Amino acid sequence: MSEKIMLNNGWQFTGEYSDELLSADCSLKLCDVRLPHNAAETPYHYFDDSIYQMICGYRRILHIPAEWEGKRVFITFMAVAHSATVYLNGTELASHGSGYTAFEVELTDVLKPGEDNILVVKANSREDQNIPPFGHVIDYMTYGGIYREVYIKVCDDLRMSEVYVDPAAPEEEDINGEIKDFRFNSTVGLDISLDERNGSVLSESGLNSLKLRVLVGEHKSGRVVTDTSFDFSELSSIELSGARLWDPVSPFLYDIYIELIKADEVIDSFECSFGFRRSVFKEDGYYLNGRKFRLRGLNRHQSYAYNGYAMPSSMQKLDAEILKLELGCNAVRTSHYPQSQHFIDRCDELGLLVFTEIPGWQHIGDEAWKEQACINVEEMIKQYKNHCSVILWGVRINESVDDDGFYTKTNEIAHSLDDTRPTGGVRYIEKSSLLEDVYTFNDFSHEGNNPGCKPKNAVTSDPSKPYLISEYCGHMFPTKSFDCEEHRLEHALRHANVLEAVNTNKDIAGSFGWCMFDYNTHKDFGSGDRICYHGVMDMFRNPKLAAYVYASQQNRTPVLEVSSSMDIGEHPGGNRGNIYIFTNADSVRMYKNDVLLKEYTSADSSYSHLRHAPILVDDYVGSALKEAEEFTDRQAAIVKKALNHIARYGMNNLPLDIKLKLGEAMTVYHMSFEQAYALYGKYVGNWGDAATTFRFEAIKDGEIVKTVTKTTSSTLTLDVRCDHTELREADTYDVAAVRVRVCDEYGNVQPFFNAPLKAELSGPVELAGPPYIQIAGGMGGCYVRTTGKTGAASVKISLPAEYSYLSECSRTLLFEISGS
Repeated sequence: MSEKIMLNNGWQFTGEYSDELLSADCSLKLCDVRLPHNAAETPYHYFDDSIYQMICGYRRILHIPAEWEGKRVFITFMAVAHSATVYLNGTELASHGSGYTAFEVELTDVLKPGEDNILVVKANSREDQNIPPFGHVIDYMTYGGIYREVYIKVCDDLRMSEVYVDPAAPEEEDINGEIKDFRFNSTVGLDISLDERNGSVLSESGLNSLKLRVLVGEHKSGRVVTDTSFDFSELSSIELSGARLWDPVSPFLYDIYIELIKADEVIDSFECSFGFRRSVFKEDGYYLNGRKFRLRGLNRHQSYAYNGYAMPSSMQKLDAEILKLELGCNAVRTSHYPQSQHFIDRCDELGLLVFTEIPGWQHIGDEAWKEQACINVEEMIKQYKNHCSVILWGVRINESVDDDGFYTKTNEIAHSLDDTRPTGGVRYIEKSSLLEDVYTFNDFSHEGNNPGCKPKNAVTSDPSKPYLISEYCGHMFPTKSFDCEEHRLEHALRHANVLEAVNTNKDIAGSFGWCMFDYNTHKDFGSGDRICYHGVMDMFRNPKLAAYVYASQQNRTPVLEVSSSMDIGEHPGGNRGNIYIFTNADSVRMYKNDVLLKEYTSADSSYSHLRHAPILVDDYVGSALKEAEEFTDRQAAIVKKALNHIARYGMNNLPLDIKLKLGEAMTVYHMSFEQAYALYGKYVGNWGDAATTFRFEAIKDGEIVKTVTKTTSSTLTLDVRCDHTELREADTYDVAAVRVRVCDEYGNVQPFFNAPLKAELSGPVELAGPPYIQIAGGMGGCYVRTTGKTGAASVKISLPAEYSYLSECSRTLLFEISGS
């Protein structure tokens, strides 16, 4: 029987590789590390990429049991950035030339059972290598190290080297009713490749001695759907009755477990999850399980503050959860490379559709470089094609020029390995040479005052082919969490404008905004501090205002956000300008000092093609003029319109219609300047009086589901949110993401608070980064990492010492760390 052993602990590391690592008498000074590991911990900002560009070395002693004599032993590295050479007992065994895909090395011939074996990995993270994505500038840091997990597999002479599960979904016309209730009879095709060391069994007569046992069960429930055995030579497909569809609204998964049997003994096994879905890109859009489905997603880098690419499964899965459950996305593009299997696993479980692509950014290299890119296509598809969430293969270097010879080959490789999914190729070129099945285009045409996107016919070279927008916004309007209100609002509205435009164009399959969160970048990009502030979230996954554009499109969690603090001093001339409500509620009631001004609904929005669109606040007066001032209906209406305009834009340069209304108030209703000024002070200015309190109530099904209060702040509080506090030492360390917001007493983020917070730790945890909490724009965070021990732990987070007088100046998180 085969055995899989995780190999993430017990490694040693040096930032400068030397062949002395190969020696049993190695005297180099090495530090102990665990995997995943980043070759260099990086600062939050203001650092150069040279900090991680190195040829480093990893070393581990493998004590191989004597009973492994006669067995085959393989080691799999899920990712090493960016080229790797593997040695065992001083012998070079293999090299790998991609930092974003897994690779396997057989150790059998050099292994010494019953003895200590020296395993060494030379990892090259320099950016001068002739492999993708290198060769020119890159708009993201690429980091280094063995940043994903490693495992060993021990098996007999014969094994299953590749297994592809091909579930047959029903035809579109056969799918009817509610997706979650639909049932059908189907088959699951199996494509199994065998690998044998001596070749004796793989002869035709030998195959007849092999059997397969296949169990299919409902994902994680344990309920077995089918359990069947048959001769390997009769391998075809498994029948499944009463099967259910996988879909974003009900992502039903199955687990399959396959045993390879020889002479009544199980010699190898394989397991994975799969789902049934009918996924088709057409001329007029994308169709999923028989109905048109608009893709609404964001681009995701796999990086983290301080830790580069190196994070365990808990953090990879969390990003998928944030995309689906917090941001309301139904899709994600893994820009610009294949990402962690843990991330894609969670996309499978959540029903988050995935567009994944080969590594690269604009540059196309020489023939050797292209050959590696073709290898990357093959590795990507073989390693990810069992994931039902993956709907599109990206086989073109992101934003590269046309190269028909090169891209003919990448498309041929993709189609030969997987004829069930289409190919795409992200480009910035209009009317580009289209060799892929889907024209995927980065549309950065929107500048805030023009259409949100270009029409399909203006971009595509073949309008009969499907069309998808793969990036928008991003560098067109970088936005920091500590920018002024007007800037943060404009950022949000630009995202809303593009989504509105995409939904208006019926022949666009969907869009992926740039991007999910801020990220570190090279000197040629970003804001001078080595950060690209392109995200709808900050680097710690705290939401900026633009995040609420996406979050409000889902109905799972109530959303209510108001774009302003209502502090007039934040705005030029003391004029509030436009203020928007972002919500998924049925309506929002706005109160001023407990007096209802207006109840807003989606009908009040200027957007018509978003499920829940931004709503402009246009009433600061309500019905008070008629009720308190005893104005006539006409008089109240004209004065109210004038006051509401002045409340937003001030009294300078009044438009003609407002001047006419003020003139009417003075001539027809004999209102004096003193009376008008008094009304302004009473309903708009409010200087010197008690602080004005605005309250917004989100109403869903007649109930208040969320409240936002905006008034003068008198204190600071800490809003500390941790994704999980029960940590587990299992295959490797665990990490908890702590997101911190400095708020007023009503829970509103204070966007101009930019001081670090103190962190005090006790117990078997450490911070994966500096010993403090970075705060920028009132938001920040940290990562709490286990240290190999179990027990209770705590992290106390405190405001700076000058705020110690506040009653709630700190928060303490309690953790419990268990073992495997």
